[in-house]
Amino acid sequence: MSVRATSLRNLSLLLRTPASTRSLSTSTSNSKTSVSPSELSHFSALASSWWEPHGSSRLLHLMNPLRHDFITSCLSSNSPSLPEAQSRRKLRYLDIGCGGGIFAESAARLHSTASVLAIDPSPEVIDIARTHACQDPVLLEPGRLEYRHTSIEELALPKRLEEQFDVLSLFEVLEHIERPSPFLSKCLPFVKPGGWLVLSTIARTWTSWMTTKVVAEDLLRIVPRGTHDWGQYINEPELRAWFGKQEGWGSKGGVRSMGVVYVPGIGWRMVDGGEKWGNYFFGVRKNEG
Repeated sequence: MSVRATSLRNLSLLLRTPASTRSLSTSTSNSKTSVSPSELSHFSALASSWWEPHGSSRLLHLMNPLRHDFITSCLSSNSPSLPEAQSRRKLRYLDIGCGGGIFAESAARLHSTASVLAIDPSPEVIDIARTHACQDPVLLEPGRLEYRHTSIEELALPKRLEEQFDVLSLFEVLEHIERPSPFLSKCLPFVKPGGWLVLSTIARTWTSWMTTKVVAEDLLRIVPRGTHDWGQYINEPELRAWFGKQEGWGSKGGVRSMGVVYVPGIGWRMVDGGEKWGNYFFGVRKNEG
């Protein structure tokens, strides 16, 4: 089976660009969304199959339990410093790049959730998300789950503490953003003190190029071709360095990461050190006070 030209182009980039030197560009953009038109078109075309168990988003469905496990580990690290009443407070979620709502729906069903606001710049996937949510009466409760066709750039900034969120999620989003620094900067004001920004993305290594581009897209075809651009992957140390420069973030152990790997026939599994070479979760807490 031949390797597609897309992977050959990424191989050329891999040979040309050191894997450890991508900069989270600080350039700004006047665009209404950080996602390029080609990325929007790609994911909009996949909208109709978002909720098919064996469709184009199958790996996202399988990964979803680990998303919750990682968030739980982040939130539990807050507990020693929080009063008991505050630790029991129900949480507000902002899910950016929600797609068809795989994570947003599951978060909205949790007893510990107060509300979920899920946004995406693709009208097609938001329509799919809204339609699917109508199948569950719990999700139709007022204030439980809201979908909006918008981007973080267009979302109104919170003016009060009550308008900020306990958890801001960016699952499988950052590797599709051409200018991650201004995008992340837009996200920061939405997190309340003591809250977490959590994301999942992919390290930029030989291993990730082989597994995500050649194997997943070209050979096994368990991910639609053209989904990933290896040059936009971000290494975990790059994220740590960027957040280390942001005042008011990540102090006192408020930075966490966890590597994960997909095993065909088994599913996603946590892997110690996996953040150094493949898929990983990353979380950073906004300082209190």
